[in-house]
Amino acid sequence: MTAFDSALPASLQAPLPRDFYDRDTLDVARALLGCQLVRRVNGELIAATIVETEAYRGATDSACHAHRRRTPRTEAMFGPPGHAYVYLVYGMHSLLNIVTQPEGNPCAVLVRAVEPCVNEDAMRRARVARNRELCNGPGKLTRALSIDRALYGEDMTRAHRLWVVQGTAPEHVSSGPRVGIDYAEPLDRDAPWRLWVTGNPWVSKAR
Repeated sequence: MTAFDSALPASLQAPLPRDFYDRDTLDVARALLGCQLVRRVNGELIAATIVETEAYRGATDSACHAHRRRTPRTEAMFGPPGHAYVYLVYGMHSLLNIVTQPEGNPCAVLVRAVEPCVNEDAMRRARVARNRELCNGPGKLTRALSIDRALYGEDMTRAHRLWVVQGTAPEHVSSGPRVGIDYAEPLDRDAPWRLWVTGNPWVSKAR
């Protein structure tokens, strides 16, 4: 443990273990709600509570990037659970997914929105935005937490650069169709695999 690690709050020093992610993706997507996403960057520690997720369920899910074949882009999804799958959309927004289920089964959970809980000032320096626009969407939160493709494949079961720690499970969870997957088959497009903390004001304004 480094001197920096010893200064961390005890609640942020214990990343969720690999077996947390090594199970059904929808279960992981629900269990991540209320957990804290922790980022260490430029000597600072930042943390935010996960308030919205989406499940992508591998080869049987036409909305999943890896449902047809293995490619260099999706390689991380085929690896061990608990690793980061970060990809770029529209050539400008990095999105953070966490790989789930056993190795070889390309499933992941997209982190869609977070609520700041440690060092919000650092988040606002990284992304200038008004109020909850700071991180109430998947591309917004990655900018605020300085998450980009450099973290592709990061092992999130270690307290190194990016990890998740246990939080407080929400009392109520809502669900609905995922966002931005018009290309998917109707059954997958309509599946209620977007989950969010009911009534939380930091949840994205899904279209």
